[in-house]
Amino acid sequence: MPRRPIGRRLAKHQPLAFSPFMRLLAFASMARRDLPHPKDCQCSEEISFDEKEKVPKLSRKEKDEQSSDSSDEEDSQGDVQADFEFFDPKPTDFHGVKTLLQNYLDDKEWDLSSFVDLILEQTTVGTVVKVADDEDESVFAVVTALNLARYKDNKCFREVKEFLRKVCSEKNITKDLEMLLEKKAQDVGLLVSQRVMNLPPQLLPPLYDGLFDEVAWATEDEPTGELRRSFRFKSYLLVTKIYKLKNPQQRKPRRGEEDIEETIFLKPEDELFLELSSWSFTFPMCSQLVTSQEMKNYQLMGLVMAVEANKIPKFRQLLNSLID
Repeated sequence: MPRRPIGRRLAKHQPLAFSPFMRLLAFASMARRDLPHPKDCQCSEEISFDEKEKVPKLSRKEKDEQSSDSSDEEDSQGDVQADFEFFDPKPTDFHGVKTLLQNYLDDKEWDLSSFVDLILEQTTVGTVVKVADDEDESVFAVVTALNLARYKDNKCFREVKEFLRKVCSEKNITKDLEMLLEKKAQDVGLLVSQRVMNLPPQLLPPLYDGLFDEVAWATEDEPTGELRRSFRFKSYLLVTKIYKLKNPQQRKPRRGEEDIEETIFLKPEDELFLELSSWSFTFPMCSQLVTSQEMKNYQLMGLVMAVEANKIPKFRQLLNSLID
């Protein structure tokens, strides 16, 4: 099924992060690189931004808190134009998508390759984000929704469910989790969303609008009744990551400092999903995404959420309001 238009060209720029502390985190994690340019791809619409504006403007005090390497990196940042575009997943995106999802289940060894294959095979619902005219076709983001029952016989999905059961230590949620994983699996979509940290936030509304529009279209346009039913989700299950303050009771801001955030959302939309979720739980992770001075008092945590499908219109509204 050909992709229907979902994107819009950006006319203005927004900050990379949504709090001073998150800006520091994002800046510390950014790696300098030349943006490549994919070729021979079909997409609906392009989205543009100035590379220099994705690097946050830091005050002198904030710069002093950064390492000398990070400060030199900011000062040497050049002006680069990059046009992001949305694409249907395809086999050549395998390595890019696998790289984005390499810590999806923390440090667990599992059949990630088969999981990526399923994502790429489902072209009617799912999007990858690349840069226009990129010869390397580097993948900067991926988003999709996979029906739990449809793929229940795949080893990778059995491993995902096994992992979630193992890390769920909250007894009052265990039963709800089990219901979604098994009895209600036909109505549950595993919402997979991962991207590079410094992707412009302006892409988020069209990216998620596109995903949920495609889900709706698939319930009407898929060739068989079984496939159409597989996209009639009643709930979404999300697995993501956040940073939690290790000892919130002991950490008080010093004079002149801003209030210390107990939770750092790596993806701003996760905070909205959490607000709308039916239930959620966290678990400590072994892997670390950022090892910087600013994050020494934070622990990377996994966050699992269940969001009813009837809350998605509200989510889309809130996301548009947050980014605008």
